[in-house]
Amino acid sequence: MHPLLRFVARRVALGLVSVVVVSLLVFISTQVLPGDAATAILGRSATDEQKAIYRHELGLDRSMPEQYWTWASGALGGDLGRSLASQQPVTEFISARISNSLILAFVTMLVLVPVAVALGVWAGIRRNSVADHAVSGISLGLIALPEFVTGTLLIAFLAVYLGWLPPTSILQQGETALTSPSLIVLPVLTLCVTAAAYIIRMVRAGIGDVMNADYIHMARLNGVPERRVIWRHALTNALAPTVQVLALTAQYLVGGLVVVETVFAFPGIGQGLVQAVVARDIPVVQGIGLLLAALYIGINIVADLMVVLLVPRLRTSQ
Repeated sequence: MHPLLRFVARRVALGLVSVVVVSLLVFISTQVLPGDAATAILGRSATDEQKAIYRHELGLDRSMPEQYWTWASGALGGDLGRSLASQQPVTEFISARISNSLILAFVTMLVLVPVAVALGVWAGIRRNSVADHAVSGISLGLIALPEFVTGTLLIAFLAVYLGWLPPTSILQQGETALTSPSLIVLPVLTLCVTAAAYIIRMVRAGIGDVMNADYIHMARLNGVPERRVIWRHALTNALAPTVQVLALTAQYLVGGLVVVETVFAFPGIGQGLVQAVVARDIPVVQGIGLLLAALYIGINIVADLMVVLLVPRLRTSQ
């Protein structure tokens, strides 16, 4: 087998094993959640007999291995069960929300990547200058702010004080995130402000190390223009670590969407997960948790493959 194909096969196999392990962790986590699903759905006024009947209908009175096997075997066939709260198939629940989350993540990456990479390169080629210290200091301060704090400050300033944007991102029935673009400006801005700091600092460090390399000094001594030195030699060789940083950012967005969507009441998959946890809707929590884990693992595999393709030494050593 070709070394690259062997690498891909090995990473996919490890990814599948990781998904199985994560499915076990997700299932066990939902079993130890505080509260009771029957009480959350039927209400506190329900009798013990009614709760027992409801648990039996849902299969919650069976052993944990039996419940896991039923859920896992169904998930392999694309059946994640039915929501306890709405009796809607979990796949329909997820499909109705995931498009909004994907649009939010795509727009965020579209704005975030060029701006953050440009600032990181700008600071890296001016290392230890006033501009570098300013960019590094601001990015360090932004790292210390959680998403909900950043979102709340942006709501207070841009929505409440200036009145430029709506404070929440509530969509009407049948609308998508693209129907009213103004509704996703604050969530996108919150994610960009939070995630940009990581990309800026990592790109700055990579560019700074490359600019001190011997071949960069040799290119300058040979009279190569500075712009070509930066874009043709420095940035190209710093691209592999940058891909890893971008993959980490995409993985961060998978978790960051949960917080941001909840803050802005955005009807995405993250808000759906929070609502399902509050309602003790176990099938929805399990389905979304498994999906987010699979996305996280998939992004990691793609990033590793891109790094191997970019670095010939890694490609031939696989």
